[in-house]
Amino acid sequence: VQLVESGGGLVQPGGSLRVSCAASGFFFSSYTMGWFRQAPGKEREVVAGISWSGGSTYYTDSVKGRFSISRDNAKNTVYLQMNSLKPEDTAVYYCAAARGYLTAQAMGVMDPRYWGQGTQVTVSS
Repeated sequence: VQLVESGGGLVQPGGSLRVSCAASGFFFSSYTMGWFRQAPGKEREVVAGISWSGGSTYYTDSVKGRFSISRDNAKNTVYLQMNSLKPEDTAVYYCAAARGYLTAQAMGVMDPRYWGQGTQVTVSS
């Protein structure tokens, strides 16, 4: 099983960035996918989640209206589009997979089975 994130980097406040996660080794279409982040000195938190078909999504309050999660089951890939980035968005972003269907509410407390290695996103001028 592999979850490989890419697309992180340094961006100025107000800028945009898209991170991607390529999955392999498990039946991607049967998993709820999520993005977590962990900033220095803080606990890891769930940022966004998306259901099997993409029809249901979850966002933590601090990113609503700025971030968008999507998935392409044909490519076994999940994306996180991040707009209007703020310095407080600086963190290591992790892709994660939780088995089965989760409601949007449950995505906020998902317990992933698989994790990626993380990609650094730094928002700074």
